Formats: sequence, C-alpha cells, structure tokens
Amino acid sequence: MNTDQVKGKVKDVAGSIERKAGELTDNPKLQVKGAVKQVEGKVQHAVGDVKESVKKAQDEAANSKPPQRAVNDADLDEVEKEEVRHSRG
Repeated sequence: MNTDQVKGKVKDVAGSIERKAGELTDNPKLQVKGAVKQVEGKVQHAVGDVKESVKKAQDEAANSKPPQRAVNDADLDEVEKEEVRHSRG
C-alpha cells in the first residue's frame, strides 16, 4: 500500500463523515463539501492503485529471466563451436 492509497482512503472517510454531518444538520453546503472530498479521496486512492500496479509489473519484469535462445551452430564462430561441443560431451 502506498501513500496515495492511504491518503485517498483517509480523505474519502473524512468526506463521508463531513457529508453525513451536513445531512444530519440539514446543511447542504457541508454535504457538498463532504461529497467533493469523498470524490477527491476516491480519485487519489485510484491513482495509488495504478502506481502500485505499475510498481508490481516493474518488479516482476526485473525479476524475470530473459527468454533462453537455442544455440544454433551457424551463429557461432569456430572457438565457440568447440566450447559447445566440449560442454555437450
């Protein structure tokens, strides 16, 4: 979990409380202010989710091995061919 996810969730919850307080006190201005804060929080949390996904993909790519290419004798020079023959037994 990254900071955008945490801050977004906090902002979402704070906005929800603020919106509910506006409903209970019959204060439309407070309701709107809380709803806007909730949306901001949800957007910030979503940005955090995207960042987390990108980081995970980068980590997986960095930890994966490159595909192995089959050794083709035509691609090797004479010294390399001899090394391959020797390693194959």
